[in-house]
Amino acid sequence: MLDPLLTRRTRLVAVCASIGLALGQFATPVAAQGSDEAVATATVTAAPAYGAVEYEWNDPLRGRAVPVRLYLPATSEPGARIPLVVFSHGIGGSRRGYSYLGSHFAANGIASLHVQHVGSDRAIWIGNPFSLVGRLHDAAQEREAINRVLDLHFALDRLLASEYARSIDAAHIVVAGHSYGANTALLAAGARVERDGRVLELRDPRYSAAILISAPPFYGESDPAKILKHVTVPTLHITATEDVIQIPGYYSGADDRVAVFEAIGSSRKTLAVFTGGSHSIFTDRAGTGGVQLNAQVKAATRDLTLAFVTQVFGGAAGPIDRWSERYRPIVARFVSAGAR
Repeated sequence: MLDPLLTRRTRLVAVCASIGLALGQFATPVAAQGSDEAVATATVTAAPAYGAVEYEWNDPLRGRAVPVRLYLPATSEPGARIPLVVFSHGIGGSRRGYSYLGSHFAANGIASLHVQHVGSDRAIWIGNPFSLVGRLHDAAQEREAINRVLDLHFALDRLLASEYARSIDAAHIVVAGHSYGANTALLAAGARVERDGRVLELRDPRYSAAILISAPPFYGESDPAKILKHVTVPTLHITATEDVIQIPGYYSGADDRVAVFEAIGSSRKTLAVFTGGSHSIFTDRAGTGGVQLNAQVKAATRDLTLAFVTQVFGGAAGPIDRWSERYRPIVARFVSAGAR
């Protein structure tokens, strides 16, 4: 009998292939090299409240490497199961990015799995600078967009079949991402794109909510509501008034982030728009968008995402409402789920 996790992922691959989309090596299973359990790096402890471990996982169905970094609380109650955030990085990022969020979640009792997408990761920045634009365009193609969602699916399958399964609450999982990673999270949360009269369905029902930071539009699509109305889980949208993407051929302003918020089908959606900033202010880079504002936005984003996850899984709405008051000086607009 086939492994049920592999069977579910095989079904996703088959659906994508039937729509006629290019899926790389999906049709040729490639054996993973060595034991994944043997390639865990030494635990990196940056603070006493959490630890992090990295794995060089490989999806044999696609012959694709899926490196991950897992942030975990340093301590937990015996037998307790903790919520999980699965995070997708932006174009040119890596599993080690957005550490200010992963470490904060773990320090507050929430595991955070950061997945690296090898077709659109930091390797883009390596090579001839004159061909950089071409590499960026290749990373933004539909083939890679699909593979990124399947990376998340595989990584979650693998984590929930690992020794960590007994510590993770499989009913309390949030998908999250920044920029390209927000698009990835949207597809995993239920966004549907139509191709040649057929619908691309990549939703993973294990996600109970989504955190969408600097979500770009689905380029080339004229009706965002048609794509996003199927996202019905609670969503948190974070952007800034100067959150602008300036990749040639993929320009996108902050108004696009708000349009995604408006088009989402969920009635339980929250929007936070910071004043000023930049698109990269939400990465680990320090100083972008202003040295002082950068630190303030990161602190505010940590607090808001934590309050959102806590509320989604049964906590009170108060912390989110108080958040808007605390950070009022740097917030241009705030819409809470309860205010709609």
